[in-house]
Amino acid sequence: MSAGIIDGKEIAGELRNEIKERVRVLKEKNIIPGLSVILVGDDPASQVYVRNKEKACEELGIRSKTFRLPQETRQAEVIELIKKLNDDPEIHGILVQLPVPKQINPDAIIEAIYPAKDVDGLHPVNMGRLIRGQECLKPCTPHGCMVMIKRTGIDIKGKKAVVVGRSNIVGKPVSIMLLQENATVTVCHSKTVNLDKETREADILVVAVGRPEFIKGDMVKPGAVVIDVGINRLDNGKLVGDVDFESVSKIAGWITPVPGGVGPMTITMLMHNTVEAAERTC
Repeated sequence: MSAGIIDGKEIAGELRNEIKERVRVLKEKNIIPGLSVILVGDDPASQVYVRNKEKACEELGIRSKTFRLPQETRQAEVIELIKKLNDDPEIHGILVQLPVPKQINPDAIIEAIYPAKDVDGLHPVNMGRLIRGQECLKPCTPHGCMVMIKRTGIDIKGKKAVVVGRSNIVGKPVSIMLLQENATVTVCHSKTVNLDKETREADILVVAVGRPEFIKGDMVKPGAVVIDVGINRLDNGKLVGDVDFESVSKIAGWITPVPGGVGPMTITMLMHNTVEAAERTC
């Protein structure tokens, strides 16, 4: 028996059709959703991500404006640009592509963005609202993970969920979202004792540690829903996740592939947040 595949491309495609309709409704009100992306430096992976975001905006009818700044750009210059975009009524979402060069403090950059335009969902105000269960722009990757879990048809309520990884971008927010859906949540990390014991108890397992094929089949409960957030390139050029797909797919009930799993959902949820931010201005 092998696990059912949670197809991120397919789910993202369905969501994008819904987003297109929302954009059409906004345009009837003379509102064109606008997203500005700031890219500092020439990190190759970041360049690819930004191009993918531009393509998604074009596909969905969202106004896209990208600012490509040189590697040596000072923090004050980035913040000055963010302030201008904060005040621009045609821009509903602002995103600074991470990582940024070492002379720039990413926290200072994120905090400079108006919470209402923080389409990455990482501003302390949005994170605080998320923890309190209030309306907010949610972090894109965790939100995408939750959509994928729900698409399996599993009732999250009462399930044992284990999150491996405690980053502010994925691990912490996805654990909060699972808790709000009434799962019993355990967060594991590099200091967790007997990690394999914890993961084997999970009905829902979300993995975001940045270690290639770290979770093996013998670490997974039979029938579990496994969400692999990782994306790693091996020496041979192959892209793999944080989960050993070959062994885990024989044990799990549902699993996301890499590539084609969480990745397409992240950009789609960014588009969703941009449109949501525009809708709130109506």
